[in-house]
Amino acid sequence: MPVRHALPMTAALLLLALLWPGAATQAWDSDRMLAAARRIGPQAVAPTQALQAVMAGVQRQDDNAKLDAINNFYNRQVLFRDDMEVWGQVDYWASPLEMLDKGQGDCEDYAIGKYFSLVALGMATAKLRLVYVRAQVGGAVQAHMVLAYYRAPNAEPLILDNLIGELRPASQRPDLVPVFSFNSDGLWQGVGPQAAGDPLARLSRWREVLAKARAEGFQ
Repeated sequence: MPVRHALPMTAALLLLALLWPGAATQAWDSDRMLAAARRIGPQAVAPTQALQAVMAGVQRQDDNAKLDAINNFYNRQVLFRDDMEVWGQVDYWASPLEMLDKGQGDCEDYAIGKYFSLVALGMATAKLRLVYVRAQVGGAVQAHMVLAYYRAPNAEPLILDNLIGELRPASQRPDLVPVFSFNSDGLWQGVGPQAAGDPLARLSRWREVLAKARAEGFQ
């Protein structure tokens, strides 16, 4: 998988972005987020401030600008590493700030960070689904997670991915085969309309990461 490089963010850019007019109507709790970052560890503070600057800068822009900014931020800020290497566990779902503290994460962590950041920017949860897929990677099939964005209920989704940084419609990602999808409101078979139960009841890791993200100031 590609190696990601940290996103540079100067103090001047951070200040300008935080003073952007859209910051006045932000849908996340900046103070709570920074306090949570400090509790997690000193390494979490600077990338959390960088995320807030990116979010403030696109607060009043359209969905496309928000998608591009958030997708690029996480893909550049976070190095891909598997959970055993980062957490010493086979399958750990990190909250956004936990991932930023480590500067490392796997596919679930990228998708989770992007989801909560876009929701904090005011994007409706109905437009976003985390999607478990079977991905063709280097001639092998592996489990993978991406974030899908739906401009309208029946629209073809755009895929936010850490494997391919460019936002592409699902039809241009034949390497991905959906298995199931979910968000804060529902769980579905594949990416279709057929419900598959309550995501909070059936996905314990999702329930846990929802609680962590909300405690970190993501709405």
